[in-house]
Amino acid sequence: MSERVDKSKIYERFTRVTKQTKDLVDSMEELQTMMTAVLEENAELSIENEHLHQMLKQKHQQATKDGLTDSRRNLQKLYQEGFHVCNEYYGKRLDEDDSCAFCLDAIYGRHDQPQK
Repeated sequence: MSERVDKSKIYERFTRVTKQTKDLVDSMEELQTMMTAVLEENAELSIENEHLHQMLKQKHQQATKDGLTDSRRNLQKLYQEGFHVCNEYYGKRLDEDDSCAFCLDAIYGRHDQPQK
């Protein structure tokens, strides 16, 4: 009889370990699926990020072809239409055939030094 009890306990233990192993395999498969999804998303985001960097680089190169950014070109256009674009007289009309050193500095000056 004791031999039968021992076999029964061994079988129960084997069944329990088998179930735990199956649960572990299921968890690992679920984890693998999640990991695959994360890696795919990471790859997509890396590609998109690289594409955006290229677009920004192209846009920056186009903006600085003539040395002026879009905002400075807008100031240049206003100035050519006869308006001050400097801080001192912004929006006021320029006298005919008049120029303003402050406006020219605002448009063509170098204001891109790094800030502290």
